Amino acid sequence: MSDIKKIQAPFDKEVVKSLKAGDNILISGTIIAARDAAHKALIETLQRGESLPVKLAGETIYYLGPSPAKPGEVIGAAGPTTSGRMDKYTPTMINEVGINGMIGKGYRSQDVVDAMKKSGCVYMVAIGGAGALISQSIKKYEVLAYPELGPEAIARLTVEDFPAIVAIDCEGNNFYEVGQEPYKKI
Repeated sequence: MSDIKKIQAPFDKEVVKSLKAGDNILISGTIIAARDAAHKALIETLQRGESLPVKLAGETIYYLGPSPAKPGEVIGAAGPTTSGRMDKYTPTMINEVGINGMIGKGYRSQDVVDAMKKSGCVYMVAIGGAGALISQSIKKYEVLAYPELGPEAIARLTVEDFPAIVAIDCEGNNFYEVGQEPYKKI
């Protein structure tokens, strides 16, 4: 494991290139929350030849559908959604929309990894089951598009020291694979 790297979001391609599979990171700044229904709506908008309702180029997408906030809180539990559910939309989000990063949980398809390598994109994971803890790093939640989707609306999150691990870097190095290697020999 590496030392913790602190990064500011949104981040540019130089930051993407500096992140390596297995890096522990803390993200501060803004990231975009979007899940299945929002991804579907975005892709359908592009297929109709229309402009997206929000600028996503250079952004990091957190696959999140938060639970309702308790009174006085910014957001409820904010754990990651299984990333594979977005895989059919992700190559378009990377190659055509221009996102720089994604945060979720679990494995990604080869098509997604190929798009990441082609365009320079990083995939990070947050710890599933730690949604209440993760929510403490979210300082602001602002719906940007598709409010009718409720918790699946596109939202901007202002985060401070949001914890994540680089699962797949922009070169295609996959921590799910290299991280397991030492234990396969036991």
